[in-house]
Order: sequence, then C-alpha cells, then structure tokens
Amino acid sequence: MLREPQQERSRTTRRRLIEAAMDCIGERGWHGVTVAVIAERAGVSRGAAQHHFPTREDLVAAAVELLGEAQITELRTKAEGLPTGTSRIEGVVEMVLNLYTGPMFRAALQLWAVAAGDAQLRGTLVPLEARVGREAHRVTVELLGVDESRPGVRELVQATLDLARGLGLANLLTDDTRRRRQIVREWAATLETRLTGPAS
Repeated sequence: MLREPQQERSRTTRRRLIEAAMDCIGERGWHGVTVAVIAERAGVSRGAAQHHFPTREDLVAAAVELLGEAQITELRTKAEGLPTGTSRIEGVVEMVLNLYTGPMFRAALQLWAVAAGDAQLRGTLVPLEARVGREAHRVTVELLGVDESRPGVRELVQATLDLARGLGLANLLTDDTRRRRQIVREWAATLETRLTGPAS
C-alpha cells in the first residue's frame, strides 16, 4: 500500500529536478550549474538529487527527453481543436513554428552551444536529439495528414521543423511574434500548394 505514494513522490522529485535543471541552465548556462545548484532550486537535498541523477549529464539526458515529450504532447493537444482537410495546414504550421520558443528551448540552445566543444556532453545529446527529432517529424507528418512517400514531402516537413528552430533562435533576443505570424501564413500557403497539389 505504501509503494504507490512512494513511487509518486519519486516521480515528482525527478520532474522537479529536471525542470529545475532546465531553468538553471537557461539562466546560468551549462558551466554555471552543478547538481547542488539544481537540487537547491528544486527544493530537494543534494543527496536526493544525486540518487536520481548522479551527474549533470544524467539530468540533461532526462531533460531533453522530457522536453521532447512535452512538445509532442502540446502538439497533439492543440491539434485536437483544428479543422480537418487542407484548412488545418496553417494551424499545424503555426503550432510547429511556435514550438521552439520559451525557457525550455532557451536552455536547450545553451546545451547545444556547449556540446559543440564538449565531447562528453555531445555524446549524451546527439542520440537523444536524433530520437526527439524523429518523433517531432513523425507527428508533424501525422498532423498535416500528408503522404511522405510522395517526392519532396519529407523534405518539406523537415524544412518546417528547421524553420521553427531558426525562428526560435531569432526570438531569443527580440520578440519575433509579429514576423512569425507573417511567415506562418506564407509557409502554410507554400505547403498547401506543394503538399496537396498533384504529385510531380
């Protein structure tokens, strides 16, 4: 009878540590963060933090997975309210292009920048990012309702995700909301023409 509450507490602690890690990295950068700093932010003891995540790299791996899962869940939830058919394309594009904004994406960028020169961190991130990227691509194809076997469709879906990351980067220094709205309209029109027209 006591196992379930204990397991739930353990899950809650892990989640708090992961979220604290991303917050700290976003604010202080990778080199300004230790497990002790993260534990303090999460409101747990250093020993409890190290029980769940012995190293920062372990925390980062869990955080990247959580970020990916959160993004996919957000996409699916918002997509439930979209119309069907080609009229949903602009809605899906808007959701995807807004996916890479906010504090979690800011923290992820900090990690990518450090990983470029840190072989250990890069070894942790690359396979995780590849898995998260594949899932984001798969869900975007699903939400757009397109046939990826058609020539050019896979590349257009990937270009949508790449565009989203680029816009997320542009949004770091200034609020890019207005320009992003214009890009959403133009890119959605491009996709509607290319994805729903006759196969070439």
